[in-house]
Amino acid sequence: MTVKHFLSLMDLNGPDLEKLIQHAIKLKQESLSGQTRETLKGRVLAMIFEKSSTRTRVSFEAGMAQLGGHAIFLSPDDTQLGRGEPIEDTVKVLSKMVDCIMVRTFAHDNLVRFADAANVPVINGLTDSYHPCQLLADMQTYIEARGSIRGKTVAWLGDGNNMCQSYMNAARQFGFSLNIACPDNYRPDPVLLEETAKVVSIITDVKQAVSGVDLVVTDVWASMGQESESRQRTAEFRPYQVNRELMALADKDALFMHCLPAHRGDEVTAEVIDGPQSFVWEEAGNRLHVQKALLEYLILKEI
Repeated sequence: MTVKHFLSLMDLNGPDLEKLIQHAIKLKQESLSGQTRETLKGRVLAMIFEKSSTRTRVSFEAGMAQLGGHAIFLSPDDTQLGRGEPIEDTVKVLSKMVDCIMVRTFAHDNLVRFADAANVPVINGLTDSYHPCQLLADMQTYIEARGSIRGKTVAWLGDGNNMCQSYMNAARQFGFSLNIACPDNYRPDPVLLEETAKVVSIITDVKQAVSGVDLVVTDVWASMGQESESRQRTAEFRPYQVNRELMALADKDALFMHCLPAHRGDEVTAEVIDGPQSFVWEEAGNRLHVQKALLEYLILKEI
């Protein structure tokens, strides 16, 4: 049987993604009501982290524990990967010992190498190109708060980074329109822009980009590995800050989301992220539930 991986949102079809979100909502309700679930009893998840993490690590580790399974944290400093062992050799060994592998790394090509060599499902915990698990949580959060996102409009402000590119994939998979406002030098992958042209628009005017939208999303201006560019990026991204005046241009019921960590006073003001339209804490918490649904789907091969 072909092994199913989750490297981007395009690895599942639209209906399956919708079912996954609904299953996550069900799992969340069960958890909040105190029900226990041990569908992954005896199963093991290997978690390989080349990038630091809070939400990704805790949500996957807690998720496996809540489903009766176990998660193992692995870093390059503690494994032979840090001493030059080829990715393929490591993965072939792990495939004989664990039921699933989650990888959080820099180059997306390295993640693809993990998947190509694996005989068990591989999950993208974040690469420089995509962050699909975060998008599952974002979609769950919007659906819980406002219902279907199909036919809605989302505004992305700031860097055309891995989160932006994941929103581009989400737009075509979940059926919404995406306005991207970013500096010319920080646009997303031009190939992806061409592929998503029917649902994604680059809008140079920030106010126009957020006008009447149903969801406003941003991210830090300097991601992991870009700290040396922080001063330059701060200057170039300042016009894209999400503040009260900008949120006032969105629909009155619009939500604000941010994958965190956030820098108040930079990409978003405190009055927005800590205000009534902000759903960032629900969004962060939903990482746990949607990843439990994903783990069940990939390991048990059913939603």
